[in-house]
Amino acid sequence: MLHFTGNDEADALLAEKPMALLIGFALDQQVPVQTAFSGPLKIKQRLGTLDPSTIAGTDPGELDRVFREKPAVHRFPGNMAKRVQELAAVVVDEYGGRAERVWTDAADGADLRRRLSSLPGFGEMKVTALGSVLAKRFDVAVAQDLVPNHPTLGDVDSPQALEDYQAAKRAHKAEWLASRGRSA
Repeated sequence: MLHFTGNDEADALLAEKPMALLIGFALDQQVPVQTAFSGPLKIKQRLGTLDPSTIAGTDPGELDRVFREKPAVHRFPGNMAKRVQELAAVVVDEYGGRAERVWTDAADGADLRRRLSSLPGFGEMKVTALGSVLAKRFDVAVAQDLVPNHPTLGDVDSPQALEDYQAAKRAHKAEWLASRGRSA
């Protein structure tokens, strides 16, 4: 069980379905962690599946509608519908529709980093965060090299740990902005 949303069904889906985990990370941008990682369950409930082939092959207008339905999947539903569809297409084209192959087929940490970095919307922060989750929550050996020396979602093992992580992240961001003469 992952503890990213506060919703047992959404958290279980993230832990059980690799595509849900990838989608959650794709959505983890400019919204709270709970919103991003609740997205896969909303998509599954509205589309009926998280199958990468189905998502990749869904009419873009229909997928946009799915993302905009209230409550919206994301703060930027149109952009994120497009990103998730691109992600699904990569999973289909490069990994035979099996999201877990992104990490199970990785030769080593460098290969895993390259694979994650090539996913739509996955920059360095998402790569290390997902690597940390894979290493610490799913015991993926090749992901150990991606674990940074600061707290990430990989350290979240309870609802309280999520609150602590988010508080530390806010403090770090405020400190970072202050060091650049900006405010949060």
